[in-house]
Amino acid sequence: MKTFRDWIAGCDNTKVCTALSLPNEADDEVAFLRLDRPAGPTGAPTLALKLRSSKLPKQFSVDLALDGAPFPAAGRRLQASSMDGETAELEIAPTEAEALIAAARKATMLTAKIEQRQFKLSLAGSVAAMLWIDEKQGRLNTPTALIRKGTAGTVPPAPTLPVIVSKPASGKPLAKDQAAALVKAMRTELNRREPDSCEEMSEGTDGAFALDDSTRLVVVACSRGAYNVSTQFWLVPGRDVAKARPAEFESNRGGSGNELVNADFDPKSGRVMFYAKGRGIGDCGTSGSYGWNGRRFAVLQISAMDICRLIPGDDWITLFRSEEK
Repeated sequence: MKTFRDWIAGCDNTKVCTALSLPNEADDEVAFLRLDRPAGPTGAPTLALKLRSSKLPKQFSVDLALDGAPFPAAGRRLQASSMDGETAELEIAPTEAEALIAAARKATMLTAKIEQRQFKLSLAGSVAAMLWIDEKQGRLNTPTALIRKGTAGTVPPAPTLPVIVSKPASGKPLAKDQAAALVKAMRTELNRREPDSCEEMSEGTDGAFALDDSTRLVVVACSRGAYNVSTQFWLVPGRDVAKARPAEFESNRGGSGNELVNADFDPKSGRVMFYAKGRGIGDCGTSGSYGWNGRRFAVLQISAMDICRLIPGDDWITLFRSEEK
């Protein structure tokens, strides 16, 4: 992920790339542009206008303007709808999206007007973000480039989507007292290995699960902040906590470890899900999931947003994706 003035862009392991305009830091209600493009010769870009505002009508019109000039050129109103009265998405038609991308070379501001409300979307950095995406996808100087187009050249095929086989916890479920005893023993062992590495907490997400007939997953909450709880995950053979080993969670955001933030394990699916908030309202941070494959927890999906600007989690940039079976 990389920031370009008022835009941020990122690509995942299959070179699907996303660019977002960043709302003003002081705004309570926001609008932003989202551009998505798959990799490969046939990967076509899509552009959408996203709104996060209070009391949006179910059906409404949007007037767009580029540096004060109506857009599209004829000044045609675009139609949008909101199911929940707080969020809305307006997909911009391919021809109009192409025109907007071309205009971004010179234009500085896109304005969206809804009844009496007006939203300003900065285009500063948009060209650099799209040029970066062209480079990541191998499109520079080819006919399909967003910015630096050429008349010839081929685009590399998209990388293959990894397939992850997730397995549910298949061992006999532990009784409540058995799970509590295993968690207590694991905490004692952690204190023996490295004193004060895991705090005693009156409330948390502690638990123990039988991943199979011989392996237990022990989950211990180790620290709590205002809006984040950090939890450690350990793989234990039977009840022998002295032989416990960390459940490593691989991440392309800086290595691996057995500690996740705001994490839960679902024994029915074998998934661990986490949501590390950058601040209390949860508009930035990192989220994702891992699947137990019988040996380790493999990455299923990772999304992130480095800048806190009221962008909801559904629009965070995907950095890793897979096909789960």
